[in-house]
Amino acid sequence: MEGGEPYEPYWQTRRWRLSLSEPQVMAIINVTPDSFSGDGVGEDYTAAIRRAEQAVEAGAAIVDFGGESTRPGASPVPAAEEWRRLAPVLTAVRDWPVVISVDTRKPEVMERAVAAGVDVLNDVAGFRTPAAVAVAARAGCGVVVMHMQGEPASMQVAPYYEDVVGEVEAFLRERSAALQAAGVKEEQIVWDPGFGFGKSFEHNIALFQALPRLAAQRPVLVGVSRKRMIGELTGVEKPAERAVGSIAAALAAVARGARIVRAHDVRATVEALRVWQRLGPRWGDAEARV
Repeated sequence: MEGGEPYEPYWQTRRWRLSLSEPQVMAIINVTPDSFSGDGVGEDYTAAIRRAEQAVEAGAAIVDFGGESTRPGASPVPAAEEWRRLAPVLTAVRDWPVVISVDTRKPEVMERAVAAGVDVLNDVAGFRTPAAVAVAARAGCGVVVMHMQGEPASMQVAPYYEDVVGEVEAFLRERSAALQAAGVKEEQIVWDPGFGFGKSFEHNIALFQALPRLAAQRPVLVGVSRKRMIGELTGVEKPAERAVGSIAAALAAVARGARIVRAHDVRATVEALRVWQRLGPRWGDAEARV
């Protein structure tokens, strides 16, 4: 920038300009009966709201609500049912002084969520449909463009790439260009490589090693909390018991340039990041990115 002023990265959401000069934590709140990690609260909306409150108290900058499981093998949920799950919690949190995100791939659910006041649209399908792009363009929200090969029901059945990093990067760039052509501003867009969404263990590792390449182009969100790759690295079978490995992966992601990490275990992740920032290499330094 002119005058030698340091650039402060940020994410422009509907209500908030969220600074990304330090890593931020996105809390996962699943309003579902079938979350892969066993943390879905079903129709206990009081529990969902309380969990969100605890995440904010623990230091989450973003709270991400999902009404449809997208775990490997999951069947689609009708839009009406997904919205029925989300409506009570989004109504309850709409005025909270924190970034509110909705995790959905359905344009009709996005539209309703925007009307309910959400700040971010987090689309695991990467805004592949014209209808999803149109909602994002009208909304003025922050958007998370995620890569997924296939659909949740079949995405982990022999995923294949000629060049996983190049193909994921090309998809993210192409969808971002489509969003910007429709009127979404560059500062509203965050990338998510989509770990575990149509990727083998080897694909996930290759993408993880390539995070500096992606982060040099756009703020990157990494979601590996409790996922199968953590189990494969640690030998821990039950997702709910993968907190330690998940936190280690979050630190490694930030060291490679990730600006946002998505987490189930919010307090532990926030505390680990605070300690790492004070005692390790300064976040964002080139030498900190392994």
